[in-house]
Amino acid sequence: MTKYPIGIQTFSKIIEDGYVYIDKTALIHQLISNGGYYFLSRPRRFGKSLLISTLEAFFLGKKELFKGLAIEQLETEWKQYPVFHLDLNTAKYANADALTSILGRHLRQWEKVYGRNMEDATVSDRFVSLIQRAHEQTGQKVVILVDEYDKPLLEAIGNEALQDDYRKTLKSFYGVAKSMDAYIQFAFFTGVTKFSKVSVFSDLNNLKDITMDARYATICGITENELHSVFDVEVGQMAQNLGISKGACYEQLKQEYDGYHFRHNSVGVYNPFSLLSAIDSQEFDDYWFETGTPTFLVETLKRNNYELENLTREEVSSDLLGSLDSIDQNPLPLLYQSGYLTIKDYNPDFGTYTLGFPNGEVERGFTKFLFRYYAPIRIYESDAFVKNFTIEVRNGQPEKFMPRLEAMFANQDYQVVGDAELYFHNVTSLVFKMLGFYVDVERHTTDGRMDMLVQTKDFVYIFEFKIDKSADEALSQIEEKQYAKPFEQDPRKLYKIGVNFSTATRRMEGWKFI
Repeated sequence: MTKYPIGIQTFSKIIEDGYVYIDKTALIHQLISNGGYYFLSRPRRFGKSLLISTLEAFFLGKKELFKGLAIEQLETEWKQYPVFHLDLNTAKYANADALTSILGRHLRQWEKVYGRNMEDATVSDRFVSLIQRAHEQTGQKVVILVDEYDKPLLEAIGNEALQDDYRKTLKSFYGVAKSMDAYIQFAFFTGVTKFSKVSVFSDLNNLKDITMDARYATICGITENELHSVFDVEVGQMAQNLGISKGACYEQLKQEYDGYHFRHNSVGVYNPFSLLSAIDSQEFDDYWFETGTPTFLVETLKRNNYELENLTREEVSSDLLGSLDSIDQNPLPLLYQSGYLTIKDYNPDFGTYTLGFPNGEVERGFTKFLFRYYAPIRIYESDAFVKNFTIEVRNGQPEKFMPRLEAMFANQDYQVVGDAELYFHNVTSLVFKMLGFYVDVERHTTDGRMDMLVQTKDFVYIFEFKIDKSADEALSQIEEKQYAKPFEQDPRKLYKIGVNFSTATRRMEGWKFI
């Protein structure tokens, strides 16, 4: 029976207990052979911790764990080095003492092996002494492996004083790697996000960022070739259990869990957690979102008064995409680095990227997640609303589904987030998207931009929204701007719907359709 390493982050456990291991050791050996200091950003649940654990096993000289893997034939020395493995993902960071506490805990563990100089007052001073003593006692340079370096910074988003405190502590601690360069063989830092070198890694000017390096695009995640070569039998069994062809099963796996690109024109990779979970359970589901989505992502969108439709059509520069220091102006880098968006296109003339959802699981899950924080009522928990609204939209019954929307906004117990018109647009489009309908917001026409377009197999709905005006004025604009013209030859029935929102009552006050 195949054993899947779902949630297992320790290389030795995977090998010794007979779990499936996707062999990434050729890429790992390439990194090691080049030596130096590296940084890699990847989304959560993407195998960063396993990569760190594999590097640790290699530098500890555990050759027996690599039997049958590519690196067994590539490596000839198999030296044992002193390894300092710092994992910042195991704690909560609610105050300034939390970070120094976990750093101190790791230092105490290492000092049990290499001793401590009691004159060292700060965590940085203790780390300096440790590196020197480890080198003196073993005769080997040391290896530094840092997993989730950014966890404290992410938890402090929105608290500038605390985040600044964490930045200073981490900058000083990580800076040790530069000052002790003569004693260091290899250093590797991972995280979900990339705070700029100015703020955290300013002293590590020799740190090589391989996040968007084409050579290492597949060092985490599972490629299409790896899926077919390692899991072909299991996919066949899954297809049989679901009553579909193997080809159809592969295609659905691709649509649901593939699509991550960490460089333009690079090989796409599957989310390993979701893919392995689907193959293990033999069914399709939204596995990645069940593991939790940080609320700070939505808070950032709200704080920026961000138009949600721009998530998949705004172009960003490589400089902006690679740093979080501008999230107060643009939240896209945070969403990209967190794995909710990925690279879809690249404009070489301007050096800009267009982003989009990587796959169906992420788009569907993120839409539902957003709705929970934007919606005036909790309709996602109302089976009756979801069922009836969906049926009525599919059946071309605006006289029925529009009163449901009106009732949704009639709830007074909510706050309009940011710009009122943008808020109402965002929420209304999220309702339709959440229920699986094709939605296009502010679609361009020859004579303007329609506010929202919703399409089903049999119907087309053109919406125009007004704030503190009237539904009649909204309908008049649809006619005057000829928003329906592109659908004159479309066999589907078309509805034009005008809607007015009141900023005073926070309600939908008036709607009409023709």
